[in-house]
Amino acid sequence: MINYRFKPKLGMTIVTAIVMALCMKLGFWQYNKAQSKIEAQHQIDQGMQLAPARLPSTIDDEEKWRYKRVSFKGEYMPEYQIILDNRVHNTKAGYQVITPVKLLGEERYVLVNRGWVEGNPDRSLPDIATPQGEHNFVGDLFFPLADVFTLESVQAQNAAWQPLWQHIDLQRYQSLVSFKVTPYIVRLAPDQVAGGFVRDWPVPKSRITVHLGYAYQWFGFAITLFVIYIVLNIKKLKKENESNESS
Repeated sequence: MINYRFKPKLGMTIVTAIVMALCMKLGFWQYNKAQSKIEAQHQIDQGMQLAPARLPSTIDDEEKWRYKRVSFKGEYMPEYQIILDNRVHNTKAGYQVITPVKLLGEERYVLVNRGWVEGNPDRSLPDIATPQGEHNFVGDLFFPLADVFTLESVQAQNAAWQPLWQHIDLQRYQSLVSFKVTPYIVRLAPDQVAGGFVRDWPVPKSRITVHLGYAYQWFGFAITLFVIYIVLNIKKLKKENESNESS
């Protein structure tokens, strides 16, 4: 009769536990990212069924207002416009145009992402037409990441305005202008004609399956590693049993 004994080695046990814990942590990280995308998509779907809200004067809870559709009146102020570099649409390189809008009857400004424009072959900045006068704006609130790694050089406050940026940094922008800007951006709705360009905004649901797929992969790695650990540490006791029977 062949018997088996589970006799794990200490070193292998420690290494297996550490790697399994890492795989599980990465799996839950991806799973939680998927859940946050699901919640964000739910907020967008709910917001699309409601009339646009009035642009808030202050925001205490970002999650409550994230992707919320809002409406307001104002006028473009293109002197401090930003053009975000390295933005791709349908495999074509281009830029996103972000223009400050002075709110009607207020001293506040809100940055409006007007959408994507195709770049020139010689890498010169495209001509951006900006309509004048008062407009009605409808769009979705977007909170850019506060900390983004970049090799972009810091612009001095008294230097000439540089419109080409690698990413949007609201704190940096506020430090360079003399007027007060809101702590969020408004992404112009696709059906708005107030000086907008291509506005095929990414939606959270497009990444949900990707994050879930990564999560299941990491969980699968952890399970596979555990099975390998069990198999490698099960020892046969056949010879021991035969010697006992012969005696």
